[in-house]
Amino acid sequence: MLIKRIKLLKKWLSCHYRLLEEGLNMNKSLSDTMNQAKGMLAKVPEITLYFWITKLLTTGMGEVASDYLFENLNPLISAPLSVLIFVTAMILQFKVRRYIPHVYWLVVIMVSIFGTMAADVVRVGLGIPYIASTIFFMAALAVVLITWYSKEKTLSVHSIFTRRREIFYWLTVLVTFALGTAAGDMTASSMHLGYLSSGLLFTVLLVIPALGYRLFGLNEIFAFWFAYIMTRPVGASFSDWLAASHSHGGLGIDKGMVSLILLIFIILLVAFRGGTPAKSVEFKDEEERAS
Repeated sequence: MLIKRIKLLKKWLSCHYRLLEEGLNMNKSLSDTMNQAKGMLAKVPEITLYFWITKLLTTGMGEVASDYLFENLNPLISAPLSVLIFVTAMILQFKVRRYIPHVYWLVVIMVSIFGTMAADVVRVGLGIPYIASTIFFMAALAVVLITWYSKEKTLSVHSIFTRRREIFYWLTVLVTFALGTAAGDMTASSMHLGYLSSGLLFTVLLVIPALGYRLFGLNEIFAFWFAYIMTRPVGASFSDWLAASHSHGGLGIDKGMVSLILLIFIILLVAFRGGTPAKSVEFKDEEERAS
């Protein structure tokens, strides 16, 4: 009888040991998965007030810097040079394995300049009206977002932990810059509102998703991308107002000086308030289940 009980006890201990071993392996696998996701997520910043301020400054800087380069350098030099720096910055961003503030915001600045040039080429180079180019970039943005969602089932910037999602993210950012430039120029020129009035108009539109999200529960992803698009014409309109001549309703400040001042503020913000990596909702859910 005693021998039989000892055998049952050994069998019971062996069974529980296997269960414990399997549980430890599952926890280790889950931990490895979360660490891998966390490493990829570290390539985009958390959305904070400083993020929006820096974003607005980059839009303004990109607008006037693009115009300054176009007016003071041969387009055959300035355009390829801008493209080269843009491609180099993008390659660097894709090579790093975590969010590095100065690398990320360098890409944003170059996307701003490149997006401005793209919108200007469509308008000036091809002679397409601002309203047509605005509609074109709206359609392009819709195609990118629909494709992104159909492939990934989410448009959240907090869920960018794969290479494909990162590609969709930057493609969306590029199109939003071009769209914002075209829309800002359309209201300022085609609709004859002027740069200052256009800036105020888009500022109101920028505040709408913020209030909708805070007060009325507006979808977070929709609110983010709506606000992200609006930051471009806001920053571009006010920077154009600063740099435009008095005859065009501006303050007449040198474009090179405006670009330099905005760049200094951007550098200071990135250096001292570069932000932390955005945490994925998926990562948080897994972390909670693990605990």
